Amino acid sequence: MSHAELALPARLDIDEVNMKIFPNKALLVAPIVFLLFTSGGYVSAQDKDWRPLTPSDLTMTSPVVEPSADAEAMFWEVRVDDSSADELALKHYVRIKIFTERGREQFSRHDILYPKGTKIKDVVAKVTKPDGSVVFLKKEDVLEREIVKANGFKIKAKSFALPGLETGSIVEYRYKETIDDGEANMRLIFQREVPIRTISYYVRPFAGDRAMGYHTFNTGDTKFEKDKDGYYRATMTSVPAFREEPNMLPEDEVRSWMYIYYAREIPKTPDEYWAKISKSFYDVSKNRLKPNDEVTAATTQVIAGATTNEDKLRAIFNFTKNQIKNVTYSENVTDDEKKRAASSKSAGDTLKNKIGTAGDIDVLFGAMARAAGFDAKLAFSGNRSEMFFHPGIPNVSLMLGSSNIAVNVGNEWRFFSPASRFTTFGMLSWNEEYQMALIPDQKELIWKPIPLSTADKSLERRTGKFKILDDGTLVGEAKIEYSGHAAAVLKNRALGESNSEREKNFTDLIKSSVLGSAEVDELSIENMSDPYKPLVYTFNIRVPGYASKTGKRIFVQPNVFERNSKPKFVANERKYDVYFRYPFSEDDSFEIEFPAGFTLENADAPGSIVDQNGISSHKTLMTVTPDGRTLQYKRTFSFGNGGYIRFPVQSYPALKTLFEAFNKADVHQLTLRQSAK
Repeated sequence: MSHAELALPARLDIDEVNMKIFPNKALLVAPIVFLLFTSGGYVSAQDKDWRPLTPSDLTMTSPVVEPSADAEAMFWEVRVDDSSADELALKHYVRIKIFTERGREQFSRHDILYPKGTKIKDVVAKVTKPDGSVVFLKKEDVLEREIVKANGFKIKAKSFALPGLETGSIVEYRYKETIDDGEANMRLIFQREVPIRTISYYVRPFAGDRAMGYHTFNTGDTKFEKDKDGYYRATMTSVPAFREEPNMLPEDEVRSWMYIYYAREIPKTPDEYWAKISKSFYDVSKNRLKPNDEVTAATTQVIAGATTNEDKLRAIFNFTKNQIKNVTYSENVTDDEKKRAASSKSAGDTLKNKIGTAGDIDVLFGAMARAAGFDAKLAFSGNRSEMFFHPGIPNVSLMLGSSNIAVNVGNEWRFFSPASRFTTFGMLSWNEEYQMALIPDQKELIWKPIPLSTADKSLERRTGKFKILDDGTLVGEAKIEYSGHAAAVLKNRALGESNSEREKNFTDLIKSSVLGSAEVDELSIENMSDPYKPLVYTFNIRVPGYASKTGKRIFVQPNVFERNSKPKFVANERKYDVYFRYPFSEDDSFEIEFPAGFTLENADAPGSIVDQNGISSHKTLMTVTPDGRTLQYKRTFSFGNGGYIRFPVQSYPALKTLFEAFNKADVHQLTLRQSAK
């Protein structure tokens, strides 16, 4: 059985460490609980017989947890058995009551997803109808299929349709999940897409030299308690369904779950733990960033002519990003290149070989920064696409999922990662920004915030020249450009797609934002693989019925690409904070030629919208050419100014009203009137 190199608590006093470590309530994470799972004995395989149903189970007509639920899990049970050194085994048993036709449709088919290295065995299921009759799933009706294949990563599923399912039925299924040489360092999800009356995890740890601890998130006072046969049990009751909301926090921030892990020792405080981690990381990395003579000589050449710190760092960044092949992300990497990259033991090796992994390239950047006279160190932070980094959670494997290079410039720490695929100088990936970074040091614990890139760094620019035909059809040519995080997100999403798939996805996007009847042709996509240049789409567009014609008037919306837009937030109530990934901006510039004989009847334009805190700005300017034939439309929009991307749920009504005002301005219409002959 494999074990992590950095171990965590083995023995601890619950009262001593069960402290409040999140004074900022906006974090929305439950206080952490550690608990020792002392190693227990072994037990025979779990009984596979179905558990009995009561008459009240069959006759029940309404759910318990959520009155309006379409279906409800009566119980959800998972037994995690890590007692074997050869295999990690999880046994699942779920019972669900169906209350509505929509619930029947939702559960008529079931997929058990699993990645490579995991096996799903002993899948059994049955449906008990309201009259008590039972229909069992046939073994041959359980199908195995591949449902996701992206960038070489495959997800498989055991799929089956539940026989005889009808409203009022009870669905039950069981299966065993095994991972060879696996270890129970894992998430335990308590909140699912269906409300649950009772959900329990039973965990039997490995009887080794380490104990098992756990962290809780949004689970209240739920904790593990000793059960029988060497298991420990954690149970939650009356768990509401987890429902996504627009612009929601990462799921791990709001969903109820636990993280279990093995540990050897316990620090008295989180700061003590991170101080040890910091020193350990420092000892490992101090020599890796040390420049040798070749690195120093190359640095001197690279920064020749640079007069400012900014110019020097930019030159080093561009060199390491462009001149060193990144085998982590590059396409068509040969076996020989992989061997050369694997042979690198230092920044000097990476420079000499002109090839390296993403980590090697960042290290080379740090070594060259040192050669240029800067204080540069490896830095570690979290990945907020999953959850925010919380220094109060002393668990390196859970909290630190990203690394970069911190450079002290004028007594200010700045962060760089030329190894990141689509990041440009001065930016990190969006999920690395807006977090605390641990900068390893031998003597002190250094936490520094990674700032957000400003809204102007992530720009969507849309331009076009259009004409309204006599029948209301819009025709013209357009260009849409994305930069910064906006471009990186789209470029990453397109990895592994063919050109035809990329063209279809863009066409579908245009149809959803303009009108389903939009016709796109002569589409050109530029810079999809270039980390520096904006992602550019150039195309011709034709939209029948774009403008509405009534008698001698034509009603037209000048913001072409907001033709079909709706307010961003429509629900009257909200459960979770509102969260945007990063600040962003938009810039529209269109020319729209009127049909012959038509002139603008009303020239009113939406007023500027600027909130009192300066978080957002929406401005529209419309003018008409001297001949009265062409409208010139300009719109600028930015959001997240000042680094504001997270808003407490209490501010949702005001935020909803603000975005409704944005939408009203975007769908603003003008009236054209036919001139008298």
